[in-house]
Amino acid sequence: MPVVNLPNKDGRLEPYRLTAPRSWNGNGGHEFSRVALAAAHLVANPMSDADPWLTAAIDWDATIAYRRHLWSLGLGVAEAMDTAQRGMGLDWPNALKLIQLSVEAARDVPGAAVFSGVGTDQLAPNSSVTIDDVIRAYEEQIEVVEACGGRIVLMASRALVMAAKSPDDYARVYGHILEQVREPLIIHWLGEMFDPALQCYWGSADHIAAMDVCIDIIADHASKVDGVKVSLLDKDKEIRMRRRLPQGVRCYTGDDFNFAELIAGDEQGHSHALLGIFDAIAPAASAALTAHARGDMDEYWKIFEPTVPLSRHLFKAPTRFYKTGIVFLAYLNGHQSHFVMVGGQQSSRALLHLVEAFKLADAAGLIRDPDLAASRLRDVLRVHGVAA
Repeated sequence: MPVVNLPNKDGRLEPYRLTAPRSWNGNGGHEFSRVALAAAHLVANPMSDADPWLTAAIDWDATIAYRRHLWSLGLGVAEAMDTAQRGMGLDWPNALKLIQLSVEAARDVPGAAVFSGVGTDQLAPNSSVTIDDVIRAYEEQIEVVEACGGRIVLMASRALVMAAKSPDDYARVYGHILEQVREPLIIHWLGEMFDPALQCYWGSADHIAAMDVCIDIIADHASKVDGVKVSLLDKDKEIRMRRRLPQGVRCYTGDDFNFAELIAGDEQGHSHALLGIFDAIAPAASAALTAHARGDMDEYWKIFEPTVPLSRHLFKAPTRFYKTGIVFLAYLNGHQSHFVMVGGQQSSRALLHLVEAFKLADAAGLIRDPDLAASRLRDVLRVHGVAA
């Protein structure tokens, strides 16, 4: 196995030998006992002359190719969400194009699932935005996503946080939207650790009080709610919420710290998965869920346990920068030819963070070609002035 000289916190280089690649057995054609959606990342176009902080330059072919990779593993795709840098480089016109391309590509793949993020990001979230503006913005995005055959994840709205004066305003907006959608959708409660602009969502800084508001809205419109994705990075709050959901409404874990435990569940229930980390650990996720479906919990934990330290590292605070580690691993594993991100977000994590991500991915058996990964890691190190 190749050896790479990696910097440590003291600034010294230490040799690191990669482990042999793992052969996963979760590929394609398997029925999972949980719904499993991977929130997929975006591949930038590094050859564009657009200013990356201002304009999203996207490699559409490579982006859709990665969705095909996820489908080949039996995973569904949660499209145009925060993992795809929605609100951090991906604007609504490009998000719509991404959704349309992904939904179209899925038609060629038997059983491929796509849920697409709908929000209000065509609005500037400022004090002049009204509740009616928020409703119209949601309606505009829903109309075009439904027109292309897309299923909906109703994303949290920064503009609604600015416009709402009380929990009643959330009930009004969500009630109006849920009454008119064609198919049951997934509501996404994205916590402020993922997006600080969503502090006090549902009208309260107290997550338990906010949960009451969300649960009441779901209960009033349960036939139009497929499920709720809970992204609070707090397993106890998620478990508390899923035990309160109406019959038939799924809980989708968005907890990238405790996903393995929450998917496994307890005597009172379990969570399904809608996770950004599934982008980075897709082969392991597929294999673990396959083992789970056949009742082999020893294999389930054997596969998933080494991925948890990697996920907690990638999603450490500031959590909103987790996309950088996701794209970095996709680059190391040959899913894209470069380590460039929309908005220049490849610079949002330090070199030592990326080095640790590489080591944790290797420990979890997620480096599929050690020679390629070592070569690409050396290139990243050289850019940072490290001769490895």
